[in-house]
Amino acid sequence: MSRSLTVKVETFPIAGEFRISRESRTQATVVVAEISDGEHRGRGEAVPYSRYAESVAGVVADIEAMADRVAAGLDRQTLREIMKAGAARNALDCALFDVEAKVTGIPAFQAGGIAALEPLTTAYTLSLGDPDSMRAAAEAAADRPLLKVKLGGPGDVARIKAVRAGAPNARLIVDANEAWSKDTYFDAMTACADAGVELVEQPLAADRDGLLATVRRPVPVCADESAHVTSELAGLTARYDAVNIKLDKAGGLTEALAMVEEAERLGLQVMAGCMLATSLAMATAVLFAQKAAFVDLDGPLLLARDREPGLRFEGSLLYPPEPELWG
Repeated sequence: MSRSLTVKVETFPIAGEFRISRESRTQATVVVAEISDGEHRGRGEAVPYSRYAESVAGVVADIEAMADRVAAGLDRQTLREIMKAGAARNALDCALFDVEAKVTGIPAFQAGGIAALEPLTTAYTLSLGDPDSMRAAAEAAADRPLLKVKLGGPGDVARIKAVRAGAPNARLIVDANEAWSKDTYFDAMTACADAGVELVEQPLAADRDGLLATVRRPVPVCADESAHVTSELAGLTARYDAVNIKLDKAGGLTEALAMVEEAERLGLQVMAGCMLATSLAMATAVLFAQKAAFVDLDGPLLLARDREPGLRFEGSLLYPPEPELWG
């Protein structure tokens, strides 16, 4: 039976403002690919990211360009071979996973080689701000078991101290989003170690991270912007201790599952990350997050309005998706 492909763009308001070192946003814009055979429907959600020269219009066009191949029976492995990694391939790959599950009756997690889906504890993100505002945000979220702290370069030592004072018992990970330099790395890393931070994401710019191979890393360092697909992982081991796998970077769940396997082979810890998106995007990530040491799938918790039906959260505990949502 021939399959049809449709694409739509949706926006969801963020609760307040979401700030990182290079941008701030008040809404999440997502692109959804839907594949249907008339009886079964599969969906995949992606977030175009300007850091990788992606735009909403460009991602939509890239997805629509695959309509004839989808109609002809495109499968996930072929998609991985013919389309570059990124948000467009992610939306298509996740939609193919979903429609396959609906057609065959085999849950997506089983098709992906996952034995079972268990609830996960996700990090909760504190946006970048001044130390006082970040301490207040930490105090408001102090009962959450794991906080992810967005940093921005100058002033980060004070921010780290403020967050720890606001949430003295929470586990902490931090994300510098490439904002540190060789001049600020040592003081900021020492502050992280003193505060009991468990993981530092992408402290240096991806094209200037060679320093990490030559200096002491008192807190494990995780590659984000420096790692996208499986073939890049072997080159990380001298500089990084972990890798943040995101569906939009990897170009879908098929690639993400391969990355997890390769990371385990190389001795790299896995962090399951996400862009700021809805439960539809997080639902797919729950699969490879089953093998992650750190889970950061809090997108829906940061939105003023999620899609319906969405994922079930109890505080920071994230439950696997129901088939009606995905998989």
